[in-house]
Amino acid sequence: MTHTDTAPMAWGTNKVTVTFGNTTALREVTLDAIPGQVTAVVGGDGAGKTTLLRTLVGRIRPQSGQVSAPASTDCGFMPTGASGVWQELTVDENIDFVAAAHHLTGRELARRRAELLTAAGLEKATDRLAGALSGGMRQKLAFCLAILHQPRLLILDEPSTGVDPVSRVDLWRLISRAAAGGAAVVMSTTYLDEAERSSTCIVLNRGKALASGSPQTILTHVPGTVTTGTAPSGPPELSWRRGRQTRSWHAGPARPGEQPILADMEDTVIALALADQRQES
Repeated sequence: MTHTDTAPMAWGTNKVTVTFGNTTALREVTLDAIPGQVTAVVGGDGAGKTTLLRTLVGRIRPQSGQVSAPASTDCGFMPTGASGVWQELTVDENIDFVAAAHHLTGRELARRRAELLTAAGLEKATDRLAGALSGGMRQKLAFCLAILHQPRLLILDEPSTGVDPVSRVDLWRLISRAAAGGAAVVMSTTYLDEAERSSTCIVLNRGKALASGSPQTILTHVPGTVTTGTAPSGPPELSWRRGRQTRSWHAGPARPGEQPILADMEDTVIALALADQRQES
């Protein structure tokens, strides 16, 4: 494994494998983190999303493969849930605490504080305890803390999970702004509409990368056939609900009488996982 503080065209992982005891969490996974772009990491529970992000930021050491990243002082990491903030501190105290760790003081700190809190809609909550904030406000504070020092590589672990729709929009605006400012952003997400807005995307399942590339590229490589109807058109284990409709998948081309649909990212990720399970069985 290598960890570098030079500025390559892209950071990321190259054929990284991570094991925990007898469990292989990642199997030769390659991910590019490109400055100025957002890379989305998607997959179901246990797919390896968090392991990949923590490996990229240097918190997990892989058994094989290479990791390329800037120095830790140039990385920003937002963990999942409320663990990215200190709930017993106020919003301002959270910022002061993180600023001290990055030696941010004076006018530069004042500028960054005002800029980020205004962008996050937290400028009127500076004296409130982080633990008393709404879930969406805590997530936006955690984002502000992760990006306070203007890192070159920004890692976000499910930043919008459990957040209200309005705060999701605010968070995505902040994420896009960070990328536009030159940061390489890598984020895991359970919301596949967010993945469709990313520059590149990687789909994980049981530690394997099933697909990677632009969202448009992934959507054009849906395995098999996806259909829709009011009831499953095949085995129940190959069907799933989408609103009032039922989606069904099978490995081959469309059969007589079937009307295949143009799969979106959610359908595509499920189809990729089902095709992988079929191949393994």
